[in-house]
This record gives sequence, C-alpha cells and structure tokens, in this order.
Amino acid sequence: MPRRKDPNDSNDPKGKGAAKPSPGRSARKSTRMSAKATKAKKRSPVIFKLHWKWRLAGVLLIVGLLVCGIYASWASLFDLKELNDMPQRTWLYDCNGKPFSRLVGEDRIVVPFNQISPNFLDALLAREDSRFYKHHGVDPVGIARAVVRNLAHFHATQGASTITQQLARNSFPLGGKNLHRKLLEAFLALRIEQNLTKKQILESYANRIYFGSGLNGVETASRAYFGKPAAKLTLSEGATLAGLIRSPSRFSPFNSLEKSVRERNTVLDRMAKLELITEAQAEATKNTELIVSQIRPPTAQQNYATELVEQELNQILDDDELADGGLRIYTTIDPELQKVAQDSLDSELTKIEQRPGYSHPKRAEFGPTDGSRPTPYLQGAVVVLDNATGGIRAVVGGRSYTESRLNRAYSARPVGSTFKPFVYATAYAEGGIQPSTGISDGPIRRGELHSAPNWAPGNSDGTFRGVLPAEDGLILSRNTMSARVGDRAGLDNVRKVAAEVGLGQLPNFASIYLGSFEAKLRDLTAAYTVFPNAGIRKQSFIIDKVLDARGKTIYRSSRIEARVLDPSVCWMVSTALEKVFQRGTASGADFHKPAAGKTGTTNDYRDAWFVGYTRSLTCGVWVGLDSPATIIARGYGATLALPVWCDVMNTAVSGGYSAKELQPPTGYRGAPLRNSDKPLPDRIVNSFRHLFER
Repeated sequence: MPRRKDPNDSNDPKGKGAAKPSPGRSARKSTRMSAKATKAKKRSPVIFKLHWKWRLAGVLLIVGLLVCGIYASWASLFDLKELNDMPQRTWLYDCNGKPFSRLVGEDRIVVPFNQISPNFLDALLAREDSRFYKHHGVDPVGIARAVVRNLAHFHATQGASTITQQLARNSFPLGGKNLHRKLLEAFLALRIEQNLTKKQILESYANRIYFGSGLNGVETASRAYFGKPAAKLTLSEGATLAGLIRSPSRFSPFNSLEKSVRERNTVLDRMAKLELITEAQAEATKNTELIVSQIRPPTAQQNYATELVEQELNQILDDDELADGGLRIYTTIDPELQKVAQDSLDSELTKIEQRPGYSHPKRAEFGPTDGSRPTPYLQGAVVVLDNATGGIRAVVGGRSYTESRLNRAYSARPVGSTFKPFVYATAYAEGGIQPSTGISDGPIRRGELHSAPNWAPGNSDGTFRGVLPAEDGLILSRNTMSARVGDRAGLDNVRKVAAEVGLGQLPNFASIYLGSFEAKLRDLTAAYTVFPNAGIRKQSFIIDKVLDARGKTIYRSSRIEARVLDPSVCWMVSTALEKVFQRGTASGADFHKPAAGKTGTTNDYRDAWFVGYTRSLTCGVWVGLDSPATIIARGYGATLALPVWCDVMNTAVSGGYSAKELQPPTGYRGAPLRNSDKPLPDRIVNSFRHLFER
C-alpha cells in the first residue's frame, strides 16, 4: 500500500507533494518584523544616506567648533590689563638728574603712542605686518601667503604671525612652539582686537618688544643705540630698529653694524614697495651712514653707593612697589666724585703699603672675600656731603666693593682729635672762652681738671709750649690745651653738643675731649656740616625722591634740619680750622682753595682721620685696619687720610663746586683779637693766666 507523504518530509525539496501550510504564529511574527524593518529604513536620518566623506567632514566641523569654543574660553581667562603692565628697570639718577645706574626690572622705558616716531611705526608695519589695519588679529591672507612660500621652499621660511599675535605671545605665558600655542595665540589676538584700538595695540607692542643688547621697548632702544628719544627717530634709524625685531641679538648695532645696515635696507625696500616711502627716499636713505651712539647705557653698578640706596629703599617702600620695577630714584650721588673717591682711596692706601716698615698684609696678596667679612689688609672710607642740603655726594666703604661689601663708612671707630672742634665750640658757647683766651699747654697737674681729677693726658709729640691762645690748641691739636678747654666747657655740656650734632650719647668721662669714643664716618662728617652751615645741622640722605612707573612721586626726602650751635660760635671754630691748613696739622695739604678741617689720630696710630669742608662740600676720610692695629709708625691723619681728601676736593672744585672764601654769619662783628694782636699789658696778663687755672 503506497506510503502517504509527510508534508514536512525533507526528501521533498520543492514540497510538491506537500499541502500548503496555513499561516501559523511564527509566520505572522516574521511578517511583522519585516514590516518594522521596512518602516525603520524609511525613517533613517539623511546623514546615513550621505557619502562617508561628507560624514567625516561633519565630524571634523563639530570637532573644530568644539576646539574653537575651548580656545576661545581659554583666551578669555587672560587679563588684558597685563598688556600694559610691563616690567621696567628701576633707574637711579644722579644729583644732576641723569641716569647713572639701574636696579631691578627689565631695561625698559614706556612711552605713549604720540612719543613714537612715525618713521619707526611705518617701518614696523612694513617689516612685520603690512595688513595690520585690514585684519582683526589673525590674517588669513598672510597665512595663505606664508604656506605657499614655505611649501615652495620645502621648509618654513616665513611666519604668519600678525603684530597682534606677537603682542599676545610676548605678553602672556602661552607655552612653547607648538599647535596648542598657535591656537591660543590666535584666539587671544582676536580678543585683543575686540578690546583695544589699533593705536593701543601698536603702542603696547612698541613698548614691549625686545631690541637686543638687553634693551626692551622702542624708547630704551632709541636712547641706547642713537642717543635720542623715540619721538626723534629718523627714517634710517626707525627702519634699523624695525629690522632688529626678528633677530635682535644678531642684528644689534652694538654687535654687528654691517648686519644692522643690511636689515635696515631690506626694510626700506619693503616700505618703498608698499608705497610708504618713494623709491628715491629709500635709495637716499640706504646711502646714508648709520650713526650709532658711542655712549653705552649705564649698567647695573655694584658699589657702596648703590648698595646704600637699595638699603634705604627697603626702608621707605614696600616689597610690591620694589618688585614691580619701573621706579625712577633720584639720588644725591655725584658719579664723578664717587669714582675719584673710590680710586683715590685705593691708590693712596697702596702707596702706604709700599712704605718702608709697613708690616701688614697687602691688598695685592688677596682676592675677593665672603660678602661683608673684614679683610686683613689696610682699608679706608670716604663720605662727601653737600652742605646746602645734607645730600650724600659720594660714599665709599672700602677699597673694593667686589672684594668686601663691608661698608666702613658705617662702622664705628675711635674718632681721636677730629672731635676737638666740638669741644672748643662748647667752650666758646658755655665756658666763657674766646679764640684769643690764653690756655696753658703745660703738663696737667693731678687734680687740676674738675671733670677728671686723676686724668693727666700729654701731647702726642711729648712737648709743652706754655700759654697759647685757645684757638692754637685746636689749630695745633694740643691735647693738654684741649683737655683744659673741655674742662672749662663742662663735661655735660660737651656731651649735650655731641648729641645735638648727631654723634649720639657719648660716654660720661673726660677723655671724650680728646675723642676717646667711637663714631661712624658718616655721622662725624655730617656733624662737621654745622660749621659751614652757621650752626644748622642737616640730616644726611642719599635718596631725594622716588617716582613710580606712571611718574607719580611716591617718596620725597624730608630734609630735616635744626639749629644746634650759635652762628658766631661756628665762625670762631671755622676760622681756627682754616688755619689748620695754613700753619696747623694740615699745612702740607695739596689743596689751595679756602677750606677748613681737622686731622685725627688715635692711640698707637690705629686710626687716621681727616674731616674738612669748603663752602659747598664737607668730606670725611678714615684709614685703618678692620682688626685695629698700628697702621705704621707715626701714621698721622695728615699723612694717611689727608691726601685722599685733597684728591676728592680738588676734583670737586674742577667740577664746579664752589670753593670761595668762607663767610661769617650775617651781623657778625668780627672775632676777638688773637692774643698776639692785643696790647702788651694784656699779653703779659694772659701769659701768667695758667698759674690761676685749675
């Protein structure tokens, strides 16, 4: 019996014998899925129908917009006020208002746009950014041109940074030479253009850019290279400065005048091509000689004067004011006197070291020491003050600042006989003594001095000369006479005068009459100015005023002064100190103008001093060893310190400082007659006066 075929039999591939199946659950499910797929296909986004290149372009566009957003936001974080917040060098100006040194900060002088020559500005645009006024911070035309030229040469021969982009990277820390920096630079340039005018951008750029040789800004470069302000730059000079910008060190006129001229000519050709100047102007300018200043700008000096300025700055200004730089510090220093004081001190001390019998180490045997440590060789100090103001014209604290920064002008040492003028001044004012009063130069008896009954000093030369006019005790520096004069003046009175002239509180013993106490050279020199100033003490200072970067005065010296002595008393002392040069301890001085002064020598010849003055200046000199010891046998102030004083004061006179006759105070009727000028009976009486003195 034939077998009935199973409709699901796999042996019937075509299913010919199979009955048509009825639609079941699986078939209906399959139909629904197919319908959904067809519907989904009809509703798919158009982007998936686009070619893959278009899809890639879309992705890149999205990424680009995202990058732009990021860098635009990043650029917005920079404070554009910093574009004009440029570090400037703090300059020191001398007593004549001329710059002579500099301190912290970059070497830069900021000037406004209207003080920059158009010759430079036109050259700058021709050299760096000819389309400056046509773009908005980034120049697509310039970029395209640079790309074409760089591809033609197979390497980077031309950049495409605009002046605004250069300003951005020179003003802010944007990173190294990479794509990140270029993107940030571009977006920052766009932001700068939105917030600043073209004129403001050029002003900031010209003041900020580097011109080689340590010079920042067009004003500083113009003054250094050509000795003139930027406002007066010629076409040749303006083109030269513009030509330096791409490689300031290589093209600097100080380093290579030939390269500077070559770059100048390139800029001139470019200016002619852009029709900023004519071809004739370009050729004529190229044929002119480039005159470069032979005077180099002042460097940052390191000496005792500039160190003193820095020390006083730290006391009158706060750290922020100093750190910002750009200060203009007007000092009282005279660079010429400063130099001669430094040179003369070392020269004269070298001569002392070469004398027979000199037994100490010599400077030539040593090198630099550690900071402010003392040295084993002979040292000295010089201070020069202006009588009219108290301003310090020169301050030298040793033979070489680089070898030892210890400022000996501020080191206290025994002053010796240089204090005697104040003893006599006190006696003239308080003790009833006049210059002509007879004073014994004989040996002092035990118990004779009220202020020191057991003290009996002698004279340095071991001799005694009988009764002499009081002023001779000062002129000839007689110890016995000075002790008697001090005793007449009164110890308390002498100490009071010393305090009033700025020497501080002296010890309460009579030997101070002969200078047996310590004082600083600066203080002693300042104290001497009361004599040429008719009894007025003027506080010494080295900083006259300070201006900030905007020209605002932020400090001015107070110029404190006070009357401490009677004018007539000061004139009596001055007339005696004048005679020190004529017949006293300074009679061998190589100075032949009206002057007054006093030598000083301490025990065992350990310190040698001379302090003296003309009508305009007072100068003090000290010579000695850092570790006190006998300098040399018979090493008096007149032989060791006075020669330095003469060098300095002769230079001062040559430089225009007045050295006219010293003038008595207004209304002064004349000093009392000297003993030798009095009638014979008075001379006889005075000759026996010592018998009644105690």
